[in-house]
This record gives sequence, structure tokens and C-alpha cells, in this order.
Amino acid sequence: MYPVDIRTRSPFSQVAYKVALFTAIAVWLLPLAAVMMTSVRGLADINAGNYWGLPSQWMLIENYTEIFQRTRMARYLLNSLMITLPAMAGAVALSALAGYALAKYSFKGNLVIFALFIAGNFVPFQILMIPVRDLTISTGLYDTIAGLVLFHIAFQTGFCTLFMRNFMMNVPDEIIESARLEGASELRIFLTVVLPLVRPALAALAVLVFTFIWNDYFWALVLVQSDHARPVTSGIAALSGQWIASWQLISAGSIVAALPPVLLFFLMQKHFIAGLTLGATKG
Repeated sequence: MYPVDIRTRSPFSQVAYKVALFTAIAVWLLPLAAVMMTSVRGLADINAGNYWGLPSQWMLIENYTEIFQRTRMARYLLNSLMITLPAMAGAVALSALAGYALAKYSFKGNLVIFALFIAGNFVPFQILMIPVRDLTISTGLYDTIAGLVLFHIAFQTGFCTLFMRNFMMNVPDEIIESARLEGASELRIFLTVVLPLVRPALAALAVLVFTFIWNDYFWALVLVQSDHARPVTSGIAALSGQWIASWQLISAGSIVAALPPVLLFFLMQKHFIAGLTLGATKG
């Protein structure tokens, strides 16, 4: 029932595995390759129907320069950073506090509160569209960066709390009790004892939440309508004109928008993998 080393299987199974693996990778990378090739084509190539062949004219520098000169891509990227970074920090901080309380304190209603965090993750976000929009309008947060930040913190905290609570359950109670016997306050125990032990989990969660919020498109459409607060995901959609779409610019903008999460993953790759495998082995 458990996975076995492919090298121990029959030669036919090894060949079938390699063929299936390369086929899956090719199918998965095909759309990305198409977008990358479109981002360096000229408009004449696209109008002529040259979607998969080599560009007749390479427009690498021109397209990626034009995306910043002709559109408000720089503003969209700045808005996404102003939304994603505070929301990520807020969600991770709140979930670390809530996860620690649910994991290490026994109080009446502990399981009920934890169940509420879990249940919130199963609510379809489309159902919340009208109530959330009305709430932001009534509170003056509609079409603002602050409104998106607060919403993403509230929406992501449920999953993040579930994530952090499960990791903090593995922190030995003896370490916490020893710190209490030494006279450390609960806040100091949390900051100097617990958080360093779950640092890989915090890094993995930060990467996941950053990617979730940065790639959000639905709520960017629902809660924002002007360029001063529009993130890059809905900003790229706004590049499509009424009569003609500059697909080379849209593709170039999509590549630029995808770079920050990719760079963050590679910078945090070591901590991300350590966080996902934390507690996976014993001994």
C-alpha cells in the first residue's frame, strides 16, 4: 500500500513511469510556454495566426518595456505588494497566536473554536460576495487597499490557524513548562521559545499565503473598481481593450506578475520544504 522505489519495479513499469512523467510535465508546461512565446511576439505575428511557431520578429525588450510605458503595470505591482505583504504578516501573526492558544491551552470551548476555524474553510467564497461587498461599502472600505488587506487577513486566518495549530501540537509541553518554572511570561515563552521551534512552519505558511493573496483575482474584481487600489491580477485583465486585445502585452504582464511568488519560493525554498516535512519522521 505504501509507495515503493520505482527502481525495484519491472523494466516495463519503469519505462511507463518515465513516459507518463515526461508527458505530464510537457502538458503542464505547455500553457506557460505559450504565454512566454506570445510575450515576445509582435502584433503582426498574432494577427497572422502564428501562435505556436517561432516569432518572425522578436519583441522581448520592446514588449516588456511597453508594458510599463503604455499601462499602469508599475502601479498595479505596487498595489499588490501593499496588499499582500501586510495581509500575509497579519494572517501569519494572528494564526500563530490562535494556533498556540488552541494547541497548548486547555479551556472550555477549545474544540468548538477549532471546529469553527475548520468550518470556515469549507464555506464557498462565492456565497460571501454580496455580504462582503455590502460590508465594505457600509464601512467605507470599498475600493481601498485597506479593505482588501483586512478581508484577506480575515479570510486566510482560518486556514493558517489550522496549519499552525497542528504544527504547534508537536512542540513538547516540557519545554514550555520549564520556561514557566524559570519565571518567563507567557508572551516571552511564545516569542522566544515556541516561535523559533516552528520557524520552518512559519516560513512555509508565509510562502503559501503570499501566493494565495498575490494570485487572488475574484476579490480584486469584487472589492476594487479603480486603478489606485487595483492589484496586478485584475490590472492585467483591464489591459484587454473593448475592440482589440494586445495579447503580447497581456502575456508580458502575466509573466511579470508571476515573478514575485516564484522568486519568493526560491528564496524560501529551504525553509518551505523544511516546514512541509516538519514532524514527518520520528527518531
